[in-house]
Amino acid sequence: MTEPTEDLLRDLAPHVLGAPVRRHGQFDACEDAVQEAMLAATLQWPVDGVPDRPRAWLTTVATRSLVDHWRSDSARRRREATAALDPTRQPPAADPDDTLVLLFLCCHPALSQPSQLALTLRAVGGLSTAQVASALLVPEATMARRISRAKRRIRDTGAQLELPTSADRASRLAVVLRVLYLIFNEGYTATSGPDLIRVDLTAEAIRLTRLLYQLLPHEGEAAGLLALMLLTDARRAGRTDRDGSLVPLADQQRDLWDRAAIAEGQTLLTRTLGVGPVGRYQVQAAVAALHDEAPTAADTDWPQVLALYDVLGQIAPGPLATLSRAVAVAMVHGPTAGLVELGTLDTDDRLAHSHRLEAVRAHLLEQAGDPDAARESYLRAAQMTASLPEQRYLTRRAAQLRPHP
Repeated sequence: MTEPTEDLLRDLAPHVLGAPVRRHGQFDACEDAVQEAMLAATLQWPVDGVPDRPRAWLTTVATRSLVDHWRSDSARRRREATAALDPTRQPPAADPDDTLVLLFLCCHPALSQPSQLALTLRAVGGLSTAQVASALLVPEATMARRISRAKRRIRDTGAQLELPTSADRASRLAVVLRVLYLIFNEGYTATSGPDLIRVDLTAEAIRLTRLLYQLLPHEGEAAGLLALMLLTDARRAGRTDRDGSLVPLADQQRDLWDRAAIAEGQTLLTRTLGVGPVGRYQVQAAVAALHDEAPTAADTDWPQVLALYDVLGQIAPGPLATLSRAVAVAMVHGPTAGLVELGTLDTDDRLAHSHRLEAVRAHLLEQAGDPDAARESYLRAAQMTASLPEQRYLTRRAAQLRPHP
């Protein structure tokens, strides 16, 4: 299938799914039917050409699939088939855009975080089960079971295709933003596998976040998250060298960075900051902007970065925020001060299985002039990550710090 056709199917996925779910309220059956329609399109459109009304084509095929499914159940055959084919009950030509509602539905708080990720990529992103499994590095059979359980869970909760009430919309929006943030992070720094960057995931996260911002243009954190993604992804070309090895931020060729993406992210941030309450993604985007604006690593405004991490620690405290702040403290007040800040995380169980604490410790120990301790921390960090590029980078840094005789 050509890339434009694949992009079209992904764009149409939430619109096609929204219509039958709104009419029949059976998310699991409707989502399966839409996936069958998408599969039919991938087989037929390259041969027959894209139809004049692709959304209507997909909706018709999905509806027929629903009818076939319902006909297999003799107890419901007459009622469901009649309802599906009754012309008086057909949706109007201009269906509402259900993308936002589907995002909220897929990020239902009754679902686990892995299920939210999987269902968002499939139902809103338009990916097949195999594609979702590949994206999240899970066997297809396992992913199929996970998606099936998630759809049953939504059915059992009785959730409807509607926006949450104003009372819980803010908390539900936070979940939606978190899921999109996690999809992007997994793409930007893959947790395992041979590649550092998963462009398929970063591109999908940016696409979905852009849709969310278009639907909620006055939500500062939606704009902040999109700005953060754009400002971060702009550095992608400089993050690896020709053989795919990791290049740290300080050593990257900044002329490789995407200036158009940086400009768009800066514009979003300028429109957002100061308009309403400041959230975690806006603050992180402001940090990313400071890095992107610096002509060289030495020109980075580290005191301002530290000030922003102080703000982040107040509005969204957590171990990763502290980890980042420790680096900023080291750049402003010296590596020893950064190591003291880092020491506050040694008993935090949330980082027990992450290599990042040891990797940052190794870097600061190296800067502090303790190569032996730095080498040991680099090696420990390398053993804790399943990412091959990160393993190679950390092992190479350890090898460059030869132990004292």
